[in-house]
Amino acid sequence: MLRKASAKNVFAACGMVLLLAACSGNEKPEYVERPVSELYNSAQDLLDAKEYKKAAEAFDEVERQHPYSVWATKATLMSAYAYYQDNKYDDAISALDRFISLHPANPDVPYAYYLKALSYYEQISDVGRDQQMTQHAMDSLDDVIRRFPDSQYSRDAKLKKDLTVDHLAGKEMSVGRYYQDRGEYLAAINRFKSVLDKYQTTTHVPEALSRLTESYLALGLTDEAKRTASVLGHNFPGSKWYEDSYDLLVGDGLNTREGQSWWDSTTTAFSDWF
Repeated sequence: MLRKASAKNVFAACGMVLLLAACSGNEKPEYVERPVSELYNSAQDLLDAKEYKKAAEAFDEVERQHPYSVWATKATLMSAYAYYQDNKYDDAISALDRFISLHPANPDVPYAYYLKALSYYEQISDVGRDQQMTQHAMDSLDDVIRRFPDSQYSRDAKLKKDLTVDHLAGKEMSVGRYYQDRGEYLAAINRFKSVLDKYQTTTHVPEALSRLTESYLALGLTDEAKRTASVLGHNFPGSKWYEDSYDLLVGDGLNTREGQSWWDSTTTAFSDWF
């Protein structure tokens, strides 16, 4: 009996040792508060070294350890910048929204809005994909232009907005061409007209007018085809799209009488679209 009891005691002692070892292995590192300037400078050094992930985490630590310091305010913005540089756009946008919400009167707020717009803008995908991100980018660029028209960021925001609008127009054209190739001309016409209505300052307008002409002819809407082609010729007389439309209409024999072309016979005002 004593021998059995001794064995039990040995097993119990071993179990206790293993349990203590397991517990000690799960202990979290001891929290050590560091001076705010030391934390911030360390984060800045990581950023300068292009260690963007570590820099973002270090700036977050400044805010965590010293949330009410002046350094924390700057660290929030710098964290967002580090995430942006690391292509962690969702994290950057989240940090920027927090900065704007907590510090609406801060002089760096215009930059925060601009960096948020860039975080969306740099995620714009090709025209073959869903354009929700493109719309987010345009809305954010509009925010910069509207809120801070005299800021150093407004001019670049306007340039990027023009490219974004052109991208959205390209998406409409892509869908319109898809419908046209499938012979779904009414659906194609709606897309091409959308380009003329919403994106008339983009580079896609001549093609939209030319493809509208083709689609109207395919449906037998000769007058609409001639009217659209005349608008194309008036606004883009040297474009290849006008030449294509002209050849298409002349090839279909759309002359009103000998010596007078479809162009001369068109009396519709060009201001319908422009």
